[in-house]
Amino acid sequence: MSKLPLKRQAEVSLPTDWGRFRMLAYARRSDDPLPHLAMIHENFNVNIQPIFLRIHSECMTGDVFHSHRCDCGEQLDFAMRKAADTGGIVIYLRQEGRGIGLINKLKAYQLQDKGLNTAEANLHLGFDADARIYDDAICIIKDLGVSKINLLTNNPLKIQAIENSGIEVINRIPVIIEAKKENEFYLHTKRDLMGHLFDL
Repeated sequence: MSKLPLKRQAEVSLPTDWGRFRMLAYARRSDDPLPHLAMIHENFNVNIQPIFLRIHSECMTGDVFHSHRCDCGEQLDFAMRKAADTGGIVIYLRQEGRGIGLINKLKAYQLQDKGLNTAEANLHLGFDADARIYDDAICIIKDLGVSKINLLTNNPLKIQAIENSGIEVINRIPVIIEAKKENEFYLHTKRDLMGHLFDL
């Protein structure tokens, strides 16, 4: 059975702390309870490219509950502010815990509390250190008519995935978040072991 194509399922104007955005829900079925989201600032103009764009993978603990174990919520805030300043886009992908899901992420946290780093914990649970894929984000970018972007990311794997899609990454915009004592070891792991592009 072939995989259903990703489609726009709903769209609404959404006032936010960062201004007014169009929120588009993308899924393969209209009843999907966890669609991907595209947040498109009201000043977005497809005729003026490159577009400032962030692909953000869901992190409920950081994005919603402002956990200090990671920098994800602060990265999302940074991206929304940048999208508001530039007429840009934030794509919110439902791939919690680097693609392993919330329950397994919490299990990985338990292992981290015993001394493993974030990559080791995922591997111990039988997953890749980073199981995320970006095919759906690429579909959304192309659906929006965007072919050139200024990509907000520190992740070299994300850059590679986008560049291999035919979408042109004109600039990489670093996402600079100040480390906290609770996430300093996590950030060192992302930089030193996983190759993320930032300084501490």
